[in-house]
Amino acid sequence: MRVYVPLPLSGLAAAHRADEIGPGPLTAYAVTPGLREWYVSDDIEELEYAALNRAASASLRLIAGHPDAARRRVVVAVDVPDGAAVADPDHGLDASSLGEVRIDSAVALAKAAAVHIDADEAEKDVTAAAAALGAADLGDDDAQFTVDGADDHELLWFGVQEIPNLIG
Repeated sequence: MRVYVPLPLSGLAAAHRADEIGPGPLTAYAVTPGLREWYVSDDIEELEYAALNRAASASLRLIAGHPDAARRRVVVAVDVPDGAAVADPDHGLDASSLGEVRIDSAVALAKAAAVHIDADEAEKDVTAAAAALGAADLGDDDAQFTVDGADDHELLWFGVQEIPNLIG
């Protein structure tokens, strides 16, 4: 099963040093029944893209919680055994947790298929989005517009072997 693990850039560096993403439990995003129902598509690539975007939003939240973190969203695509990633059935209708799964233990970085990360040009918008996240959560439409601005930037795809250059 493909899951998308949100991290700050410092989390990617720590995973590289430890050769694993962890410790568990980890929050990740995947194509869950709730995500399928919300997205209303049978195209697995579209559904995986939706899960990736959910993870990118979660990465933004991690960045917002750490003022000294680099302002680039990071998502690691990892393949885990079926059943290793479990969705909470109580959150099935909660829009904020669509696609969210839990993995109980650390995941070897060797299981990673790719790393998705913001380009340098996104840093200004990601910085503004991280600063506006709290106000957006409280219903401020202008702040939500700023947060949505980070989504205008597509995450770039990198092979796992490129992690040393990304964390450089």
